[in-house]
Amino acid sequence: MINTTRKRAFSGLALLGASALVLAGCAAAPEEEAPEETEALDFYPCMVSDAGGFDDRSFNEAAFNGLEEAAAELGVEFNAVESADENAYEPNVEGLVAEGCDIIITVGFLLAEATANASAANPDINFAIIDEFVEGDNVKPIQFDTVQAAFLAGYAAASYSETGVVGTFGGIQIPPVTIFMDGFVQGVEYHNEVNGTDVQALGWDFEGQTGAFTGGFAPGTEALTTAQGLIDQDVDVLLPVGGPIYQSAAEAIRDSGRDIALIGVDSDVYVSDPSVADLLLTSVLKNIAVGVYDVVIAAANGDFENSPYVGTLENEGVGLASFHDFESLVDAELSGQIDEVIAGIIDGSIEVTSPATPGQ
Repeated sequence: MINTTRKRAFSGLALLGASALVLAGCAAAPEEEAPEETEALDFYPCMVSDAGGFDDRSFNEAAFNGLEEAAAELGVEFNAVESADENAYEPNVEGLVAEGCDIIITVGFLLAEATANASAANPDINFAIIDEFVEGDNVKPIQFDTVQAAFLAGYAAASYSETGVVGTFGGIQIPPVTIFMDGFVQGVEYHNEVNGTDVQALGWDFEGQTGAFTGGFAPGTEALTTAQGLIDQDVDVLLPVGGPIYQSAAEAIRDSGRDIALIGVDSDVYVSDPSVADLLLTSVLKNIAVGVYDVVIAAANGDFENSPYVGTLENEGVGLASFHDFESLVDAELSGQIDEVIAGIIDGSIEVTSPATPGQ
């Protein structure tokens, strides 16, 4: 378990010493009044990661950044606790309860049980959970309809593909993962429908809700093998969904010696991990930092309430990153087409669905 604490106290103005100035022919200067110090806010926000850790350059790191920014603005300490594995979730949440946190944010679907138990037992503490709905007057869900943004990534992947085969795989088969895969394959299908193409999407069957998964969110042999299996089927665009498993996908792409594009998730991976920037076609954005920041600031101001925050294309809670270095390699009309698809999803003329959509 790693405890990360930052002190961001408001700094009071330094007291100025009032020294008597003895000037020829002049009286001593009047004493200066010391300005009042700003009183620090009595508010202590906290967070527990899932097993991916705060250095995953993705989901957990984005949540941490939102907490850190809010704490900096408020001028308060915060505590962010990493979970080594799933066995640490409950103890980590309970530890922050005992520490006297005013709000505890749990990062991810897998912390739902720990969050539900702690929030029910501690009604005087506010909680927020990312990517899951936990019922309670003192629990605010922070959710994202990422099927919308992933649809755009699928459309872009189909447009870019030269082999006519694209692929996706996930870490663990849970709703926050499969919602990306649902959107991706539907975006590919929509591109085929409106452009007369026949691009295949491997790794996920939307109708059967079955597909390729590594069983965890850590890079390693399973993620590498899964990525290689898709590459061996002539995939030339690859979407790994599950925090740092994209690192193994990047390794598999480099080992293949082929021109294969990678699509990131959660954050703009081109920015968060320059080591794979040359492979990034785009990233499916889940603006977790914004959601966390807003919830923490509201709680500090006494405005906490339990209605879900849901990020969509319309409120810019989700989106698609720039094509960055691939800008000159994609179809010149692709950006305009993506804008049209966004407008269609927002006005409802383009249907995008997932069993994992918040509120479904």
